Amino acid sequence: MTARPADRTAPTTRTAPTVADAGTSRLSPPPRAVGLAVAALTTAVLLLVAAGVVGGAVASTEEREPTVAGLAVGVVGVGLGAGIAWYAARGLRLAHSARRQDADGDRLTARELAARSRAHSLGAFSTSLTLVLLLAVVVVLTANDASIVRTFFDPDHMAASALDVTRAFGLNLVIAVGAMAFVLVLGLVLAVVRMLPGDGARPLRALAIAYIDVMRAIPSIIVLYLIGFGLPLAGFPLFSGLPPAWYAIIALTLTYSAYVAEIYRAGIEAVHPSQTGAARSLGLSYGRTLRHVVLPQAVRGVVPPLLSAFIALQKDTALVSIIGAVDAFSQAKFFASSNFNLSSVAVVAALFVIITIPQARLVDWLLARDASRRGTRRRTRSHTGSAR
Repeated sequence: MTARPADRTAPTTRTAPTVADAGTSRLSPPPRAVGLAVAALTTAVLLLVAAGVVGGAVASTEEREPTVAGLAVGVVGVGLGAGIAWYAARGLRLAHSARRQDADGDRLTARELAARSRAHSLGAFSTSLTLVLLLAVVVVLTANDASIVRTFFDPDHMAASALDVTRAFGLNLVIAVGAMAFVLVLGLVLAVVRMLPGDGARPLRALAIAYIDVMRAIPSIIVLYLIGFGLPLAGFPLFSGLPPAWYAIIALTLTYSAYVAEIYRAGIEAVHPSQTGAARSLGLSYGRTLRHVVLPQAVRGVVPPLLSAFIALQKDTALVSIIGAVDAFSQAKFFASSNFNLSSVAVVAALFVIITIPQARLVDWLLARDASRRGTRRRTRSHTGSAR
């Protein structure tokens, strides 16, 4: 047997493309980051210069004598501006690295670096904007030899009026708590009446709708004025001799019950109809279904908006001064008119802020908790369905 002659040409070896290379080649190009980084760095440098100029302007009074507060503003502003500039420069370096990686064919790394660069640039932009706003506030407060600070935030006047204003603020809290207690009950009654089923309840539904629409259309201050001065002038036996605080509670109850009724109605409508159908199929009456099945679920779902309504109500207690109630605002106006200074009113604002911000954070926490619970329920249902 004769052996076959060997091939003179050696076969060419080809390397098959890897999965990683194929996936990388299909990736879209990285987002443009160099232009955004350059703009962020330019903004940070301009902010650094502006911070130095503002600090120098604030550091000198009309007599061109440096002040400690002004020097502090300048040093802090320049320091923050330098930090923002360094952060923006880092974003620019990441953008250039992303461009080089993309040119070398490593598109996955280029996209990661470009995303980090854009995050740095946007962070520098947002921080620069925040610092600009703070510098603008400093300029306004220190303009005209700090006349705004002396008018609204004078420490001596605030200290002199703080005790009396705080004592009078107790009336605002009493009115807010009392009105909200009545509002929760009346608002629920209005919501239930508005949603009564059947043609026989149509007149009651129309009456509830008319009340809600009218009371939401009238400003609170007008209702307060009419109740505070109208009921004593009418001479009605039950309402003629009440103290001003009770007139304020009545007026705020009439106004905010309409808003709370709509909040309750939204919560009731959010309950799935199958809940009502299942309860009725078990023999429960409409009233018992509403009491034991629908309302417990509806009330739990509307706690955050109810707290928001309570925050708005307690702020409107400052309107009670128009009917002669000596609350914190009227006490502050007495100090302001006596001293020709509004620092006492700033004390009232601070008191409202102190009691309002914790409630606002509580609302945020409740909303986040409800969202977390809904997400957990969805995941549980999906796992249960996949297991089946």
